[in-house]
Amino acid sequence: MELPSTGGQSADADTEGVLKRSRVAIYLQLAELFRNRIISGHWPVDSQIPRIEDLADEFGVARGTIRQAFDTLENEGLVERKRAKGSFVRRRPAQAPAHALEMDWAQLLEAHLGSQITTLVQAHLAELPDVLGRGLPPVAAYRRMVRLHRRDGEPFLLGTSFLDDRLYRQLPPERFEKEALLYLLQELAGNDLGQAQQVLTIATADVDTARHLDISVNAPVAVMRRSVLSRAGELIYASEGLYRGDRVMLEIALR
Repeated sequence: MELPSTGGQSADADTEGVLKRSRVAIYLQLAELFRNRIISGHWPVDSQIPRIEDLADEFGVARGTIRQAFDTLENEGLVERKRAKGSFVRRRPAQAPAHALEMDWAQLLEAHLGSQITTLVQAHLAELPDVLGRGLPPVAAYRRMVRLHRRDGEPFLLGTSFLDDRLYRQLPPERFEKEALLYLLQELAGNDLGQAQQVLTIATADVDTARHLDISVNAPVAVMRRSVLSRAGELIYASEGLYRGDRVMLEIALR
């Protein structure tokens, strides 16, 4: 999609400035941009890609930088360069299945079933972080669990959860190692569950998140914060889930 110019500058000048401000090598930024053009169909499979000279002029970079970007895509099998004929799109990148961010409690219970869960941290905790506590009435103590979720071996979620310690002690500890926590919460406190809420925001990955989710530092992540109250109004469960931005989907029916 072509973007309009802003502030009296051309779109090309704006793009060139963005490329130079980033700490990521320009050829890698361009490789990602070209990859997205293939994904979106802007450059269809079997179509000829614009000439290196034209792309160099479009982005205000050296021809060698465009060639480096094409080297990256050629190594991925996405493009093919033919002597005296130019470059052509050979295939679209394989798209990993998206993980749906559910908005309904019943669907939410099923969302993480079937994923491979690895518990990284378990600890007893007296207080919640302010961002999750939000001034809601706390319980006496929580069990903090940091868990990594994978599907087909690919990490998609790094979650930090806080469960009422009284509930935690009602089940064998090994069940909290690999089972979905909301499913266990339903089992433990089904008749005592009160109001539940979740808030979705967009952020970028820090070093620790990037390492666990196998993404680049500053790559986009979806941050889902959830809270569940008992019928008495106590905060019995709170969590913060960091989802890979390229592995999530939010679909809402409009009525």
